[in-house]
Amino acid sequence: MSEDLSVYFAGERLYGDDFTRDAIEKWFRDEEEGYASLGAGARQSYQYAYHQLNIHHGFKHIRGRRFRHALGFGGAYGDEFMPIIHQVNSITILEPSAAFSETREIGGVPCECQKPEVDGSMAFENGSFDLITCLGVMHHIPNVSKVIAECSRCLSADGVMLLREPIVSMGDWTKPRAGLTKRERGIPVGILQRMIEAHGFTTRHKALCVFPAIPKLAGMIDMVAYNNPTVTWLDAVLSGVFSWNTKYHRTNALAKLGPTSAYFILEKA
Repeated sequence: MSEDLSVYFAGERLYGDDFTRDAIEKWFRDEEEGYASLGAGARQSYQYAYHQLNIHHGFKHIRGRRFRHALGFGGAYGDEFMPIIHQVNSITILEPSAAFSETREIGGVPCECQKPEVDGSMAFENGSFDLITCLGVMHHIPNVSKVIAECSRCLSADGVMLLREPIVSMGDWTKPRAGLTKRERGIPVGILQRMIEAHGFTTRHKALCVFPAIPKLAGMIDMVAYNNPTVTWLDAVLSGVFSWNTKYHRTNALAKLGPTSAYFILEKA
């Protein structure tokens, strides 16, 4: 680990958040087709893997609400909306990959796909959406604080944002990592919380999740862990028990014994 990156691996600063425009553009090009290239671009074989995780930590808290216009930030095909599709009138997907650009409806609800701006700005009016989902996307972006600020601007006064992100480094991002895109890295939970508060959000609900042993064990029996309600419940229990461990860069077995993601339900302050 080079000395100048130690402050990032220590979780004291977020790598990429202070990048120049040129550096942001290079990052964007590296990540533009990253998720699709890992297999998500093959629609016929793609399966969304987090329905029960979203229900348990997010959607159950917004039951009964009707949403006029939802934004799926980095939402790929928009499959994440399926458990609440009956609550949504229209959807916009903001997604860089060309692999997902042909989505026109999700569960019968009209959908429009747009490509995001490289610098993180959003071409929407203030308060355009009363629901924003951003589920495992921010950690693919360099200037996270800018994008969180834009989400806050585009959310209506009575709107809700669901945010889920890894809070660990995801290994050493200066080297190739199997099953991960070139640039993705988690966001230290303290930094993420401060960004949320600094940009006009209040946290209605927060939970830690994705205990590392759970997806590994589920994979051994060919189970999609977070599409199973019982496994997702067990994950929530274990993540709660080990919630004291929010170390960012985890390099040994003991350090890795803790939840790896945080799930927020946010409202405008």
